[in-house]
Amino acid sequence: MVMNDNILWIIFSLFVSIALAVDLGLFTNLINRIRPMPNKPIHSTIAIANHSKTALKWTITWITMAGIFAVLIWTTMNYDKMLEFVTAYTLEKTLSVDNMFVFLLVFSSLSIPIQHQHRVLSVGILSAIAMRIFLILIGVSLLETFHFMIYILGGIVLFTALRMLFQKKEEKIDIEKNIAIRLLKKFIPLDLTAKTDKFLYKKNGVLYATPLLVALIIIEMTDLIFAFDSIPAVLAITNDYFIVITSNVFAIFGLRSLYFLLAGMMEKFYYLKPALLVLLFFIGFKMLLSEWYKIPLDMSLAIISIILISAIGFSLRKVRKTNKISK
Repeated sequence: MVMNDNILWIIFSLFVSIALAVDLGLFTNLINRIRPMPNKPIHSTIAIANHSKTALKWTITWITMAGIFAVLIWTTMNYDKMLEFVTAYTLEKTLSVDNMFVFLLVFSSLSIPIQHQHRVLSVGILSAIAMRIFLILIGVSLLETFHFMIYILGGIVLFTALRMLFQKKEEKIDIEKNIAIRLLKKFIPLDLTAKTDKFLYKKNGVLYATPLLVALIIIEMTDLIFAFDSIPAVLAITNDYFIVITSNVFAIFGLRSLYFLLAGMMEKFYYLKPALLVLLFFIGFKMLLSEWYKIPLDMSLAIISIILISAIGFSLRKVRKTNKISK
């Protein structure tokens, strides 16, 4: 059965509306459970670990929703489109895990307690969806108009991989040196000691930006950079507007639950960074070589899956070895 594109967009919009409503509602309940806890900074990972089972349940829920939508694409479009969606979704979801490190770093640097973090992530995810759709429309339009853009985008992906390869591991973010925050300070004073769940508050008649607003701006700017990296990678899979947009949006869904699931055990993902590097190099070369050899979509999905599963498997193996030695 082939369905009209407009009907598919309507169905997708309904998926988005329901998912957002459920997502925001569910995490309100989760935060209500956390709220009675003392204001502990994010590096006190016990607070997050206590709720990892809940986060795991909702992470599986969002992945299941994406799976249902993939089946819908298969039945209403065709198998190839479904394969494009699954591959693009898997790639985007894998790359988004790198965002978790940034979230952790930002919240730790600003000592934002866990019960306030959901506000930042809620607003951040909504704005990330709007921003990515805008960038996707530009990217697909450029690819359709200028064929050589595939090589430029491939170069961007390879540059990202090289930048990650030589990037030093950061323990804290220097708030004062951050470009976005320096610009913010020109418009409004900051109070990084404020203990509130608001983005702005008044003190002695003066409006101040709180750590939550600072965290939001840094996360948004970082996500913009990630978008410039990840969207070209997804465009290596397909330049179909519908597939690129829907796979991106579904990958962003459940990002908060994924964060709460992984934040307490980030240090255990020993091989995640190397896996992301291999993944980006693969996608970059896939784009650069597309004129001479086009890697089949099912092979691309298999390679991406093998890279991800290997990273998880080797990380779990190292965790077990480390635990045995510590005993």
